[in-house]
Formats: sequence, C-alpha cells, structure tokens
Amino acid sequence: MAARKARRGTRSAPPARSPKKKTSTLRRKASSRTSARARQAERRHSKRETLRLRSIEPSFTVSDLERSLRFYSDVLGFVVSERFNDAAGVLRGVRLKAGVCQLGLSQDDWAKGRDRQRGVAVRIWCTTAQDIDALAAKVAAGGGRITQGPTDEPWGGRSLSVDDPDGFHLTIYRA
Repeated sequence: MAARKARRGTRSAPPARSPKKKTSTLRRKASSRTSARARQAERRHSKRETLRLRSIEPSFTVSDLERSLRFYSDVLGFVVSERFNDAAGVLRGVRLKAGVCQLGLSQDDWAKGRDRQRGVAVRIWCTTAQDIDALAAKVAAGGGRITQGPTDEPWGGRSLSVDDPDGFHLTIYRA
C-alpha cells in the first residue's frame, strides 16, 4: 500500500484542457451513463425473465455405482466430495468434483426396469486447461473407452470423447 501511495505522489498532473473540451467530455460521459442506464432498465423490465445460473451439476443414475465411481475417480481423475448412504449404511450416491465442476452419481433402484437405456442423446462437454493428448493416454491406460480423438476441432481447440461404463458420453475439450 505504501509503495502504491508513493507512486501516486510522483505522477505528474494531467495537461490542462480548455473549458469547452471539458464540457463536451462531461456531456459525452453523462450521455453514455444515461444510455447504459436505459439499456440496463430495459433488461430489468423485459417481459421475459431469463435464467441466470452460477453452475450446472449433472447427475447420472448408474447401474453399478462402485464401477462408475472407479471409472470417474481412477480413470478420469474426479475426487469424491460427498457420499450419500441409506439408513442401512449402503452407499446410494456420490458427488464428484473435478476443478470447480461437480457431477452426481446415484445407484439405480431398478424401478423403471433393468434394461433401461442410459446416456442416449446426451453429451456432457467439459472444458479443461490440461493437455488433451496426455489426458487421452491416461484414460486409455486406465481402461477407459475413448470413442473419439484426440481430435483438432474445426472451430479450434482439441478434444477427446469418452463413454462411461453406462454409456454416458463426455467430451473433454481444450480451447
């Protein structure tokens, strides 16, 4: 803080401006603030309220929770942040974390049948700063099923796609 204050004291004063220029600058700034306030008011009072999310946390119902937990933690590198047990102490679900992102897994109770399809027509896109090729090598070495890539995307970046044991599709992307 002291260094910052010391630097402030050494700055030279801005060049003097003519009163005419100062007035036009003030008018421009006031006009800019007014139009910004008007735009903000329009957004606040629009007829349609928009959804404003801070995060999204998908949750997958899996056929074998322990198998899926091994895949997400050992193969992909997620860590368990919470465990959910039933009254008898049996593990029924977990919340996994990777960076600031979370994913839920829960054991299927089979109420909708054991032949139910999972992961159809759903793909979860995950963005990372990690090296995609190194990540692909880790996934392959851990027994993960890479379904595409590593691939250079036509819009830029690099990705790899992997399916979890229940067929949920994940694409891991680096810009």
